[in-house]
Amino acid sequence: MKLLILGGTRFLGRHLVEAAQARGHEITLFNRGISNPNLYPDVEHLRGDRDGDLSALDGRRWDAVIDPSGYVPRLVRAAAEKLAGVVEHYTFISSISVYPDPRLPNVDEDAAVATLEDETTEDVAAAYGGLKVLCERTVETVLPGRALNVRAGLIVGPHDPTDRFTYWPVRVALGGDILAPGSPERQVQFIDARDLAAWIISMAETRQVGTFNATGPAAALTMGETLAACQSVGGLQSTFTWVSDEFLLEHEVTPFTEMPLWVPETYNGLMSVKIDRALAAGLTFRPLAETIEDTLAWNATRDEEFSNKGLRLRGGMMLEREAELLALWRKRR
Repeated sequence: MKLLILGGTRFLGRHLVEAAQARGHEITLFNRGISNPNLYPDVEHLRGDRDGDLSALDGRRWDAVIDPSGYVPRLVRAAAEKLAGVVEHYTFISSISVYPDPRLPNVDEDAAVATLEDETTEDVAAAYGGLKVLCERTVETVLPGRALNVRAGLIVGPHDPTDRFTYWPVRVALGGDILAPGSPERQVQFIDARDLAAWIISMAETRQVGTFNATGPAAALTMGETLAACQSVGGLQSTFTWVSDEFLLEHEVTPFTEMPLWVPETYNGLMSVKIDRALAAGLTFRPLAETIEDTLAWNATRDEEFSNKGLRLRGGMMLEREAELLALWRKRR
């Protein structure tokens, strides 16, 4: 398969490249050459910009394109229209953030999606879910019957630029008394980028179309089980102090960023999204311990700024802040 990837050098994109390479596909990357430009010297690189310079795509044909870097409908339309006559299949990487009510559990692909009063906005931070909806519809309009929309959940594993999962393996590996959020029985969902990438490549190979939620694992997973798995891999002596939602909110702990994998229970619906359709289409998952081990190994290769020692990651709680909150929690009790 001749495969075009729009991006391909940051997180999910690089795992897509590696999954496609493992299956013997001929890969072309189109990007600006800013993020990790020296990756994959044996892969064809086309330089350009989604916002105004798609000329490098002229005069070429591919069997399929995967778009993990589309956030604004205007730019997605430009790429889709440019490629409509020269690709058979278009995969757009969307998000479960398209579902507007995080209080609703067990949401499937037929649930209502977000709407925007101003569909011309390009404020991705403020209108992320609604813009992803419009991007999905744009691809389906431009390439009817040839579009696959993948509504991904939280993507984790090596090369994650957000550290929204990395925090937990790293923190547990440090040992000691660890602040754990909410209830150990609370469900969590996430997917290893490598599992997601392998499935997306297989879906492109067989030209699958439609909309699929893609997160994991296959069976319900709790926060307690996730931290226990980190503890089993990490090896150091550690204990968990479970702190209530109310306490965390009272002390202005930011869900999902300062406290990864945690949102108040009322809003935990997006941690129980239904993935039956993707499972039926062949989505599989590696053992959680493997994701944890590989995330720790990758983190150990990072610069000092993002090393284990100070827990200065892009996401998660600083050790000083954690100690302060644990002390306040014990006084309260």
